[in-house]
Amino acid sequence: MGPIDYLVISFPGSRLTGEGMPLLVDLVDRGIIRILDLTFVRKGADGTIAGVEIGDLDGDGKLDLAVFEGASSGLLGDADLAEAGALLDPGDSAVVLLYENRWAAPLAAALRRADARMLAGGRVPLQDLVEVLDAIDELGTTS
Repeated sequence: MGPIDYLVISFPGSRLTGEGMPLLVDLVDRGIIRILDLTFVRKGADGTIAGVEIGDLDGDGKLDLAVFEGASSGLLGDADLAEAGALLDPGDSAVVLLYENRWAAPLAAALRRADARMLAGGRVPLQDLVEVLDAIDELGTTS
């Protein structure tokens, strides 16, 4: 199995366009990731947090994300969803996505066989990267 990551993506005002969904489906179809859990939460005006059915997110009676219906491993619990919901402003929604990085599974297996150990991991925030690249560019223009 490859490394497992999660994302919490907010939709201010609960406006979901679906623009990113074809790209997510493509990642799954190409075997790059495997979705373990995909859950939507909404924070009400009174601050209550509730799950949202994947099938009809905008309430128009049409299935919006039928391709992901049933994507639930049980790894995400109520406490996880409450934590994600706490990040939202009232009236906002979020998708909580738990996925396996299938592309990394062969590497992870090889490293385990070699008795290698992962000591650290993480993600560099995009804004941090942009700031460093801007600073490097500044140095290059002043030299």
